[in-house]
Amino acid sequence: MRPFSVVTRINIALACIVTLALTTMMVSYWLSDKADSDAHAVNVAGSLRMQSYRLAWLTLQAEPDKLASAKAQLGSSWQHPVFKRFLHQQDIQHKYDVAYAHWQQLAPLLNSNDGKPADIQTLEMALIEQVSLLDELVLSIQQDAEQKVRAFRTVQVVAVLATILLSIVVMYWLRVMVQEPLQDLIKGARRIAQGDFTHRITVQQQDELGTLAHSFNKMNSAIGYMYGNLEKRVQQQTEALQHSNTRLQFLFDIARSISEHSLHSADFTELVNELQDILNTDELELCLLTEQGGSPYLQVQPEQNPHMHCVKSNCQDCVSQGQDIRTEQDQLVYRYPLDREQHHFGVLVVRQAKDKALQDWQQQLLQSVADLLALALSLKGEEEQVRRLALMQERSVIARELHDSLAQSLSYLKIQVTRLNKGLASDNKAMLQDVADELKEGLSSAYRQLRELLTTFRLKVDGAGLHQALQTTVKQLTEQSSLRIRLDYQLEHLPLTPTEEIHLLQIIREASQNAVHHSQGSELLIELSQSQDKAIVLRLEDNGIGLPAQPEKLNHYGLAIMQERSRQLGGELAIQNRADGGTGIYFRFMPECMAQLASA
Repeated sequence: MRPFSVVTRINIALACIVTLALTTMMVSYWLSDKADSDAHAVNVAGSLRMQSYRLAWLTLQAEPDKLASAKAQLGSSWQHPVFKRFLHQQDIQHKYDVAYAHWQQLAPLLNSNDGKPADIQTLEMALIEQVSLLDELVLSIQQDAEQKVRAFRTVQVVAVLATILLSIVVMYWLRVMVQEPLQDLIKGARRIAQGDFTHRITVQQQDELGTLAHSFNKMNSAIGYMYGNLEKRVQQQTEALQHSNTRLQFLFDIARSISEHSLHSADFTELVNELQDILNTDELELCLLTEQGGSPYLQVQPEQNPHMHCVKSNCQDCVSQGQDIRTEQDQLVYRYPLDREQHHFGVLVVRQAKDKALQDWQQQLLQSVADLLALALSLKGEEEQVRRLALMQERSVIARELHDSLAQSLSYLKIQVTRLNKGLASDNKAMLQDVADELKEGLSSAYRQLRELLTTFRLKVDGAGLHQALQTTVKQLTEQSSLRIRLDYQLEHLPLTPTEEIHLLQIIREASQNAVHHSQGSELLIELSQSQDKAIVLRLEDNGIGLPAQPEKLNHYGLAIMQERSRQLGGELAIQNRADGGTGIYFRFMPECMAQLASA
């Protein structure tokens, strides 16, 4: 049988209390209704005694009129409706009947022919008995009224006691069935709020609160299970994040080292030691090979495990087969070639026991390290190639400078030496003196050109940038001549590559030296600006005599070298005479940063 619910039980308790109250009220009303005319009945019954005495007195006084009126009044009192409510009360009704019958017997004694009673003594005795009967009737009615009052009081007391008892029972039931289970639920909720998922509630009843307690226990068990799994997962995720952070920091350090400087053998050793600590591997080995070499020129192993397992004379099998996993001598061998753009730089080898295969994150880290090392070695090779090209270009420039300056001066001096030999052979003093002057002037010119070349070759762009280098150049040229040089530099906001800065500086210096030595002018303007299409524009103008008419003499001004440098920058160089006198050199090219922005 399914027990009553809490709500049903509360409703039953309320119904009992209401029923008790209604019953008490109805019984009280019934008792009060029965006792409603008791006082009136006592009063009427008591008036019968008074009227009996009055009749006796009127009889003795011999007043017939008043006596008849008194008899009529007494008769109406005997027939008063208040006595009808005692019809169902045998005791009172019997006494009433007895008193009334006695009155019927007494009434004839009050009548006589002369208006006086026949026997006063008999009348007195009958009247005394009549009053005695009326006293008994009044006493019975009074006792009945008092009994009803006592019953009413008893009902009130019983109702109060029943109400108190029922209230105690209901309060106890509510405490046991509702309050205590709710307190257990509140206590369990607080325990859960404090993180205690082991607390369980005792299910006492199979009602709503019992169902709630049962559900609460199931929820607590589920939350405890989920919380335990969550803590375990959080711990696992935390460890995974720590591993990821360590790997990312390691890769970041490698990338930063690559960007800051080229990796050396000490860097590779430190990298391998740290990588083995992160991977917790058995054996780790890094072999670096040249493009054509068959054996490693650098073999790096951790300091704590320098077993030198791989001592092969030919490592092409490690490189040519690419990334793979093999089993060699009861070991798992992982190979990660250092490849970039079809170039092989070496191989990263890991040896593990068969029961300790590398996890996915370990293999990914090894692959990332191999790619970064390949990138570092590739950048190192490209950097060396750029240096070689730059060295060859500078050597070509030096060769052109020597050919256009010292070589021509030395050829001229060689011709003068031939003339000197002829003058000595013919003993021509005039020729000898002329040759001596030419040799002196040629040597002075050659010495001056040598100093200019040394100054040009020592020229560099340091950390201060192109603007500072141009200011230094202008200062040097101003000290060497009386030419007023004005520099207008408008590229402070534009980043230039070192190659662009060197070529621009050499072009400006070569053109400025030509203006100083050959223009015969008094002013020189050097302007560097940016056009609307983001190209760099160089404008160099003097107010001298301009270019010579003979094209063959242009090479004597280093113009070919400027043309060569302008082609290196991918720009256009124009050299022409100005309309208002002097020479104008105009150069225009697109810097690398703007070209990359346009392509993007």
